[in-house]
Amino acid sequence: MKKALTCIVTFLVCALTVTAQESNNGKQLWAKSFLNEKAPALTVEKWLTAQPDTEGKFILVDFWATWCGPCRKAIPELNEFQKQFKDQLVVVGISSETEEKVKAMKEPVIEYSSAIDTKGTMKNILEVKGIPHVILIDPHGIVRWEGYPLLPGNKLTADVLKTLFEKYK
Repeated sequence: MKKALTCIVTFLVCALTVTAQESNNGKQLWAKSFLNEKAPALTVEKWLTAQPDTEGKFILVDFWATWCGPCRKAIPELNEFQKQFKDQLVVVGISSETEEKVKAMKEPVIEYSSAIDTKGTMKNILEVKGIPHVILIDPHGIVRWEGYPLLPGNKLTADVLKTLFEKYK
């Protein structure tokens, strides 16, 4: 009886621990999952804007390219996130293209921090296979959201960000 009770208690503790964590809930990813893990260091080859102050803030890293239609479609929303949450969030766009190619793109205008990394250092660590790919890193360096930001049913929205900010500040 005592052994059975111990097994039941252990099972319940494990079940509660699993459900208490953030989850991708079966969401398709085109990268290795780092959810609830320490994020790799924010690595860029060259900042195209001033390097942002990320101290004590959430960092939304967007891997994108000028030729990628969905990437370009996400830019206005990322601009809005940067404006709306400027005290809590730093948005960083990283392209593996050349500086010339990124600077040649006139529309849409990127209003957040921008960098290039032609070697794809951080992108390779995350094993990003499809773009756009976004990770949201909390002020403690843990990945709290990841994936394709416009994925139906799993879209990254202002409400999703607000919830994560409140939970992981």
